[in-house]
Amino acid sequence: MGYPGKNHKQYETPKRRFEKSRIEDEKRLLIEYGLRNKRELWKAQSVLRKYRQAARDILALESGSTNQELVERKRNELLGRLNRIGLLNSEGGIEDVLALRAEQQVERRLQTIVYRRGLARSPKQARQLITHGHIAVEGRKVNVPSYLVTRNEENSVSYYSRSPLTNDLHPEKGRITGGR
Repeated sequence: MGYPGKNHKQYETPKRRFEKSRIEDEKRLLIEYGLRNKRELWKAQSVLRKYRQAARDILALESGSTNQELVERKRNELLGRLNRIGLLNSEGGIEDVLALRAEQQVERRLQTIVYRRGLARSPKQARQLITHGHIAVEGRKVNVPSYLVTRNEENSVSYYSRSPLTNDLHPEKGRITGGR
């Protein structure tokens, strides 16, 4: 066991480093979502890998276990969590968990939601506004572009109350909204 205060890698790198189709797909996603580097994409893929592993464990418990209460509890926990995050809808099942893609995970990031809601002109600008402290979620300033926005928080993403961008006369806000 290592030192507990040390940060550990939260992702796995691809097994085949120079696979052309994977590299092109990753590059397309980096540009489309304004990610800083491939590490951010690999983190999203690792999170989805953990969810899929949990779903496979539940399926294995279903086929070999006699304790149906445990299986149902684990299933409800996993599906409830993915529903709260916004990766699945309320009717989603274990098969839908196994079909999740990295784009769905990246789509839930604060950076993407700020861009999709029209608070920024591009994904890169959305990242800049977040890191500079101009964006709030439920009234709290959030300066982490990779913050996962839940379904409940999605409608409360806005400019931070003390940000200069809340002023309608701010020149950058006019460019974002298309007013000037």
